[in-house]
Amino acid sequence: MRPLNAAPLDLADLQQSRRSTLSGLAEEAAAQGLLPHETVGPAKTFAPRAAEESARDQPPRREPSAAMAPSAVTLPEPPHTMTKQECVLGLATASIYIKSRYAVCSGKQFDQVWLRNGRPVGTSHFDVLAIGTIPLNSRTLTITYHFTDFTAVGDNGAPSMGITTKGGIAQSWPSTAKYTQGGVAMPFTRTWTQLLGTDTFQHTVYAAPGQGSTGTRADHLAAVYIPNISIKAPPAWTTEPITGGNLFMLPPRWDKADYLPNAAAGGAATWAVMTPLQYSTAAGAPEREVALHIQKAFTEPGKTQPPLATKDVPGQTADAPLTRLYWDTKRREQNRNRSVYNCQKYFGEDYATSAGYARECDEYPMAATYEGSAQPTYDPLAEPGNFSVMAVKKEDNGAAGNLLGQYYNKNRLLDGPDDGFLVEITP
Repeated sequence: MRPLNAAPLDLADLQQSRRSTLSGLAEEAAAQGLLPHETVGPAKTFAPRAAEESARDQPPRREPSAAMAPSAVTLPEPPHTMTKQECVLGLATASIYIKSRYAVCSGKQFDQVWLRNGRPVGTSHFDVLAIGTIPLNSRTLTITYHFTDFTAVGDNGAPSMGITTKGGIAQSWPSTAKYTQGGVAMPFTRTWTQLLGTDTFQHTVYAAPGQGSTGTRADHLAAVYIPNISIKAPPAWTTEPITGGNLFMLPPRWDKADYLPNAAAGGAATWAVMTPLQYSTAAGAPEREVALHIQKAFTEPGKTQPPLATKDVPGQTADAPLTRLYWDTKRREQNRNRSVYNCQKYFGEDYATSAGYARECDEYPMAATYEGSAQPTYDPLAEPGNFSVMAVKKEDNGAAGNLLGQYYNKNRLLDGPDDGFLVEITP
């Protein structure tokens, strides 16, 4: 098992330097699937996360309009589908592609070296893509498997080689959860020749509401789904390496939080991965002044208020995300009050009117996150002053707040540490 788009094996090279080349292939084949780097929640304790960040989709651009009322600003619905071509393009620079919290994929290349009397006489390889999608307001995961790029060279037994796909839930939190599976029955075995004729099939997993944890009042159920491929050489043939492996690990999550859409109809599922809320600095973007403020907090933290030499605000990387604060209204109010106090301190008590137009106090991290300005009151390890405030146009602040609220809903952000998100500033 090798990375997708790895260089094809050269039979002549294998015949000339068999031991060293096959040794390197064996090391690559031993590498097993990892969780996405952006995984959140209980699933991230199951296995190592990928060291590299996943490739990410660029959400549809919103048409800038400074004249738009803050309440009219609309965040596009995240994508719930992905084509094979989109997956291949997304994996050109990373091992996992996250199009949205409802559409992710990965893939691997499987190589075989065919031997007679211990000598390489042929090679073959094929690629496998696994695309995980979730429809809007659905509790059903669909994993679509694509087998592609079948290539064979020299003398080989590839046409009769058995290829077995086994995908399923490896662990759940809570562990008592039950699932209904659909599509092909797993494990699913076909020969190389059979897959050439029908190279795509689907596996579905449904989790009924009412099985999740109640601690966060969200009926939160987390799991890990693992797509696995194994290979069996036909009789009278031996191959190296003849191993399969886990393509990657997918972290699905189900919830029925009453503060998120579709709660009355049973909630919905997402992939438990972080994605970015995007704010734009483009001329005419309704949230522009807020975007410029956050950009400054990211790139020039020493020039923001309150002053702090070691300021390093979260939300920029998956290792230091933002987490949603919903239930603790007192803490949200404390975040807001501390931010307003700092705006008055550094921009004047009349900051709301002194510019000749209505302004509000913008804070980053937002008041509706656990990382807001009052965090040190609750977390003794949090550094006081590791936030930024700025007086911005009232309309821009309102637009940014509306985008945040829509992002929370459309991406099903849960309250607390079992979820998270990033902020990205775009031109």
